[in-house]
Amino acid sequence: MNISRKEFFKKSLYSLGEAITTVSGALKEPEPEQPTIRDTADFVTAPHEGMRAVAHNERCLARNCGCFACFERCEAQAITVVMGEGIRIDAAKCTGCGTCEYVCPVTPKAVSLQPREQPQSL
Repeated sequence: MNISRKEFFKKSLYSLGEAITTVSGALKEPEPEQPTIRDTADFVTAPHEGMRAVAHNERCLARNCGCFACFERCEAQAITVVMGEGIRIDAAKCTGCGTCEYVCPVTPKAVSLQPREQPQSL
């Protein structure tokens, strides 16, 4: 049998690849990738009855560039964006869920959760 070096290597590599794929099952379907962006529902489980969100507008991007992250994610619609000023949070509507604090892109956060003031009894 007379075979060229090129044909020898070509056939040997082909048969080696074929053996690897049949023996080990190397051509299996790849696992679907897990999503890298997590939904805030994974982290925020329930509203905190005794908490409310407080804005720190000196850090807020909404006053300069129009960041709407907290405004868009607030399910209670307690956040209002005021261009040039920042955000306003309606304490009566705020459920204290913490989603706004979680999605805030700045460090330190421009929104934080604080305890609600208890009415003073006489």
